[in-house]
Amino acid sequence: MAEDAWNTREPLRVSLAYTQDSCWRNRSEFFSGRNAIVEFLTRKWAREQDYRLIKEVWAYTGNRIAVRFAYEYRDENCNWFRAHGNEQWEFDEHGLMRRREASINDVPIKMSERKLLWQLGIRPADYPGLTALGL
Repeated sequence: MAEDAWNTREPLRVSLAYTQDSCWRNRSEFFSGRNAIVEFLTRKWAREQDYRLIKEVWAYTGNRIAVRFAYEYRDENCNWFRAHGNEQWEFDEHGLMRRREASINDVPIKMSERKLLWQLGIRPADYPGLTALGL
């Protein structure tokens, strides 16, 4: 569900999965609260055009989950990138995420090296995941 929401690129929709005071670390940015999440995602998706994401659960215990992910995007100059990352999530008693920590590395790629090629939006159910794609 998290992957699907992020692939909509709708900041308000995505923010509703987080607590009102959710704390985030995304790369070198630290912020908290749904309003800050919406502001961050709005900036992110203005920069990261044609964004497509795949997430994969890595481990979980209790109210914590670790995921790995990859996403592809292009910048305003039509340079393509694949971002590889890991996230740690912590949930409250209502299932909302109260903490998100993301470490992400961007790798320049050629358009011919892209692997996340579905039509913009939610990844189709029959589209391979990270492991099957060799990521």
